[in-house]
Amino acid sequence: MNIPQKKRLNTLLFVVLIVLAALFLFPILIVLLNSFKTKFSIMGSPFKLPTKETFAGFENYVSGVKSAGIAAAFGRSLFITVLSVLVLALLTSMTAWYLVRVKSAISTILYNTFLFSMIVPFQMVMYTMTYVVTKLKFNNPVGIIFVYLGFGAGLSVFMLSGFVKSIPLELEEAAEIDGCNPVQKFFMIVLPILKPTAITVTILNAMWIWNDYLLPYLILGTGNKTLPVAIQIAMQGAYGAVNWGGFMAMLVLAILPIIVFYLFCQRYIIEGVIAGAVKG
Repeated sequence: MNIPQKKRLNTLLFVVLIVLAALFLFPILIVLLNSFKTKFSIMGSPFKLPTKETFAGFENYVSGVKSAGIAAAFGRSLFITVLSVLVLALLTSMTAWYLVRVKSAISTILYNTFLFSMIVPFQMVMYTMTYVVTKLKFNNPVGIIFVYLGFGAGLSVFMLSGFVKSIPLELEEAAEIDGCNPVQKFFMIVLPILKPTAITVTILNAMWIWNDYLLPYLILGTGNKTLPVAIQIAMQGAYGAVNWGGFMAMLVLAILPIIVFYLFCQRYIIEGVIAGAVKG
């Protein structure tokens, strides 16, 4: 391919990416604009910019924050998300290391089981899962952490296993000669090398758990609402009426932390995914 053709191809690719970015950002922009408009103007003209007559200022944000349970739900979502991603990153990295280093029929079966769990739709298991979780008394903010561990382990182990294969075995053998036991080898040698992919796993799981609605609703119900569940319930009025202004404002506040978190850590996602795919 000559240089002019390559430039045209790069230009076309750039245009396509710009169009895709605009399509993905458009719904977020609409939500942001409508969060500053009055309820009736949202219903009548959701795609128009706020005017002097339709501009509501920060009234929607104030009414949304004052809604019952929003502050507690925010703290509950933060608690569940932080602990879940920490447990997932630590335990799945240890699991991936074991499955790669221990060559046996059992480790092969376990690895394939993790891969199979990635393709099973959640809707297929949600009713039996809810029943089992209730029987085990895991239907609380602490118990749901272990449920997220089960659902997130497949993808996490898959990504981490690809990177573990690239770690030279000689490093672990040298550490063993120096007197390190398996726990010391993992935390002193393997885990620091796994850092890019482990951070990637943490970020992807954090975005999933923070935004998740169905799983917390099924397990925790309305007694221990997470932020997505609390927003849906608080903004729902009588006879199906919806406070669209407050709803849009709360959506903005809900997605803002995870967007900031993603923008801060996005370079680790690219590094980790490439490392796990190429080196594995």
